[in-house]
Amino acid sequence: MSWSKINASPATLSRNRVSAAPISGICVTCLDGCPGPCEVGRSALRGREMIYPQPFGKITAGSEKDYPVDFSHFNIQGSCVGALGVEADPDQAIFPAVDLSTEVGAKEKIRLNVPFFTGALGSTDIARIHWEGMAIAAALCGTLVVVGENVCGMDPQAEFRNGKVIRSPELERRVKVFQRWSNGKGAVLVQFNVEDGRLGVPEYAIEKLGVEAVEAKWGQGAKNIGGEVKLNRLERALELKARGYVVLPDPEDPAVQRAFKAGAFKEFERHSRLGMVEEEGFYRLVQHLREVGAKYVTLKTGSYRPADLARAVKYASNAKIDLLTVDGSGGGTGMSPWRMMNEWGVPTVYLESLLYEYLSGLERQGAFIPSCAIAGGITLEDQIFKALALGAPYIKAVCMGRATMTAAMVGNTVGDMVKKGKVPAELKAYGETIEQIFIGYSKLKEIYGKDADQIPPSAIGMYTFYDRLSAGLQQLMAGARKFALRYISRDDLCALTREASRVSGIPHVMDADREEAAKILGISMRPRPWEKGEEGRSLMASRSGGENYWQIGRQVPSSPFGKVH
Repeated sequence: MSWSKINASPATLSRNRVSAAPISGICVTCLDGCPGPCEVGRSALRGREMIYPQPFGKITAGSEKDYPVDFSHFNIQGSCVGALGVEADPDQAIFPAVDLSTEVGAKEKIRLNVPFFTGALGSTDIARIHWEGMAIAAALCGTLVVVGENVCGMDPQAEFRNGKVIRSPELERRVKVFQRWSNGKGAVLVQFNVEDGRLGVPEYAIEKLGVEAVEAKWGQGAKNIGGEVKLNRLERALELKARGYVVLPDPEDPAVQRAFKAGAFKEFERHSRLGMVEEEGFYRLVQHLREVGAKYVTLKTGSYRPADLARAVKYASNAKIDLLTVDGSGGGTGMSPWRMMNEWGVPTVYLESLLYEYLSGLERQGAFIPSCAIAGGITLEDQIFKALALGAPYIKAVCMGRATMTAAMVGNTVGDMVKKGKVPAELKAYGETIEQIFIGYSKLKEIYGKDADQIPPSAIGMYTFYDRLSAGLQQLMAGARKFALRYISRDDLCALTREASRVSGIPHVMDADREEAAKILGISMRPRPWEKGEEGRSLMASRSGGENYWQIGRQVPSSPFGKVH
C-alpha cells in the first residue's frame, strides 16, 4: 500500500490517462502518442514549472499524503460523571459555559478569546489580497494574526537606506488594519526570515509601527526551503534581485530576457535563503529584539528532524521565548514545491508527540517551559481539541492557516456575488443579502452598530467560521466535562490503533481506564492476548489452537513514553 499519490494531482493540474501503477504513479500502459497529461508528461514540456501547485496567487495547496498516524486515529473520551471548571449541576454545566480563553507569553501575557489563530500571511498575492479581512476578523475574535515573511522586501513602494527599510506602506497597512479593530485581546505578530533580518524589518516594525510582537521564522511544515513567489514581470524580477533576493532564471541575463519577452516562459521565481540556526546567535538575536523594544518575541519552526525540534525547544526555553509555534507536515501554504510538501518532514501527530516528550523532560528538570502552539493540517473543532489534548498542558493554542483563509476567501467571493446581484441558487436558500446569508453578521451589527457596515465580507466569513469552531469546541469540551482549557489533558484521548498508541503514548481504547474499571467492578482483569507474560501467552494459545499463534501475534511495540497500557 502506498501512502503517496504520485504523478497526477489537481494541485499540478495533471492526471493519468488510465489507472496508475501504485508505486510509480505512471499509467499502467504508457502509450506512445499520448500528449502527456500526467506530471511526467507535462514536465517534458514545462519543466520546473510543474514543481509547484497551480495557478499561483489564486490557491492555497495542502498535502495529499495519507500518513500512517493522524488525528483521526484518536477519539475524544467523554464522561457522564462530574464537571471541571463549573459546579457539577445540570443547570450550570451547559456547553455555552465552557471558557475558551487562553493566554501566551513568558512574563507579560497576550490574552486570547479563542485558542486558535491564523497562520502567517506573507508575500504571496493571495495573502496580500485577503489580509484586510483576516486581520479584521482576528481583531474581532480577539486572537493572533501573523504578518508573514518578505512583506517589506516585496513591497513595490518600500523605501530603503543603506540596505535597511525605512518605509513600507504595505507593512504599515497590515499592522494598522489590526490595530484599528483591536478589542484589546490578541496581537499582530510580524514574522521575519533571513532577508527580513538583513533589511531591518523587525526593527522597523517595532520602532516605527509600534508592533509589540515579532516572530523569528526557522521554517514551516509545508516546505524545508525559504519562501517563494512567482513574478510575471521582468521589471519586478530585476527589482527584487536588486533588493537581494534569489531570482530564477537570472533576470539580468540577456538570453533570459529575450526568452521571457518571446513568451517561452511567463513567470520568474523569487526565493528566500535558508536560515542557519546557531545557538548563541539565536540568544543574541532575542536579546537585541528586546533591547529595541519588542515586548514579545516568538519563534516558529517547521517539521524538521527531531534533533532540530529539540534545538527549538531548548533554545526557546533558555531564551524564555513568549510563544513557540511548531508546524507539522501535512498542512499547506500559498506556495511550496508540490512533491516537497508531500514527502518531507515529520507529520503533525508525530511531531507533537515528540514535542510533548521533550517539554515534559525539560519540565522535570525545572526548566522554563514556553507557551506552545501546534500547526499542520488542522481544520475543525475536533482536531483542535485533539491537538490541545495531545500536547497538554503545554499547547495553549492551535495555528490554522488554510482553513482560516478558506473561510475568508469564501466570504469575499460570496460578498462579491451579493454586490453584483448574482447569488447562486444554492445560496439563495439563505437569502440574497449579507445579513441573510452570513449568520454571524447580526451579532457584529449588534456589537458594532453602523461600523459593522465597514467590515468586509471576508472578515465576516472568517468571524462566522471562528464562531462555529468556538461552539463546536465548547460542545466537545462539555462532553468531556472540561469547562476551561486548562483542564484538557492527554487523558481526554484514546488511541484507536496500537501504532497510534505507540507513537503518542496515549492509551489504546481497549487499555484506557482498565484499572479504574476493574476497581469499579471489584474484579481483577485477565491479561489480554497481546500482553506479555505466561498468562497472556496461554490465553492467546487457547484462542488460536496452539502456541505458534503467539509467535506471530500482536505484541505492543516499545514506546518512548514507556508502558502505555
